[in-house]
Amino acid sequence: MPATHSDHSSIVVAVDGPSGSGKSSVSRGIARRLGLRYLDTGSMYRALAWWMTEQGIDVHDQAAVATACREPLIEAGTDPEAPTITVDGRDVSGPIRTREVTAVVSPVSAIPAVRTRLVALQREVIGAGGIVVEGRDIGTVVAPDAAAKIFLTALPEVRAQRRAAELGADTAVDASITLTELRNRDAIDTQRAASPLLKAADAVEIDATELGLDEVIEAAVDVVLTRTAR
Repeated sequence: MPATHSDHSSIVVAVDGPSGSGKSSVSRGIARRLGLRYLDTGSMYRALAWWMTEQGIDVHDQAAVATACREPLIEAGTDPEAPTITVDGRDVSGPIRTREVTAVVSPVSAIPAVRTRLVALQREVIGAGGIVVEGRDIGTVVAPDAAAKIFLTALPEVRAQRRAAELGADTAVDASITLTELRNRDAIDTQRAASPLLKAADAVEIDATELGLDEVIEAAVDVVLTRTAR
């Protein structure tokens, strides 16, 4: 990955937003442009949810999940060109992106013990900074002192189309199913008691509904450069 620019060597950029808003692509684009590391916190929650299903743990049994969440070793690589996610040394970047994992990640993520453990891991990765971190509670909980905060959003229908495409779906029926799933996940993420999805008071909102990826990245980089120039 490119060397980190000295002016950005200790900054933290927080990118939050709902499912399907384009956080991963935009965050990686910011990291590439500014020579920063990149952390996808969502992949960590997905990895834990995947592990729970592999172990046969009922993800709706909060006590069981809270106890078991301490067990697996979850590691996320921070190269924006090739981010990685492993569980106990196994590459799970493919398995965690299935519709089955997507269906259970929100219930797992809503459990306070899960968030406590993974937020601690995320802060370890963030360390001294020089990183773009994406998720749902980065600017409010994980890194509330981030130098630049971006809240990325788009209309639900647009987000559903993008997510369906990521899953390899190309029919109106698949997009409709994805929209229902996305709205259910939005409801869980915004209403959970532990670290709900919220726009930080000092975050800059970018609506990507009618913008192309390059346009969103450009707008996001402008936010970062403006905030860090102060």
